[in-house]
Amino acid sequence: MRNRLRAGVAIYNDGYYHAAHDAWEERWLELEPGTDDESLLHGLIQFTAAVYHARNHNWEGAVGLAESALEYLSGLPADYRDVRLDSIRRALETLADDPSVLERRPPPPIEHEGRTPGLAGLDFDATALAAVVLAAELGFDPEPVDRARTYARRDLESGNDGSRFISLLFDFVREDDHRGLVYRRLSQHAERRQAREADVDGLFE
Repeated sequence: MRNRLRAGVAIYNDGYYHAAHDAWEERWLELEPGTDDESLLHGLIQFTAAVYHARNHNWEGAVGLAESALEYLSGLPADYRDVRLDSIRRALETLADDPSVLERRPPPPIEHEGRTPGLAGLDFDATALAAVVLAAELGFDPEPVDRARTYARRDLESGNDGSRFISLLFDFVREDDHRGLVYRRLSQHAERRQAREADVDGLFE
């Protein structure tokens, strides 16, 4: 839960308002409706959607989502799961009253664990989640990124914290200007690793 929260918050704070929900949605769908965790994720998903629609001048959609998000978040403590909800609720009230406010000021950031995390500050687990989300959002095939995430995790578990896959995942998430180049390298490394593993598997068939 923490890694998914952290990844989605950082994606949102770095301006990918539409993509943020993809970090939360899989976990949200697993939760029992009406539980505090489900309400938190449901409310955050609708909050980021409200921001996205307001920025695209869909005022009616933004207002409806802001009002609905407020309902989901209203019964939760101010710092539930270390997310500062009071500032989000105030922002939602403003959006519901005047969605055009985002033409005059930037969307409010989300605070988590006392900070406003961005993609550059994520640890490996949250970065690995964010990489797959950003790949899909930005038009890259997410499958090689997901495969690289699997290889990176295996390398970490075997004690290889200098893995090329780990560094490439961090670069893919953090390097806006060179993301396409990083993606090509990451895909090539993943393809070579997959081919090597297939060769080894074939020896024992």
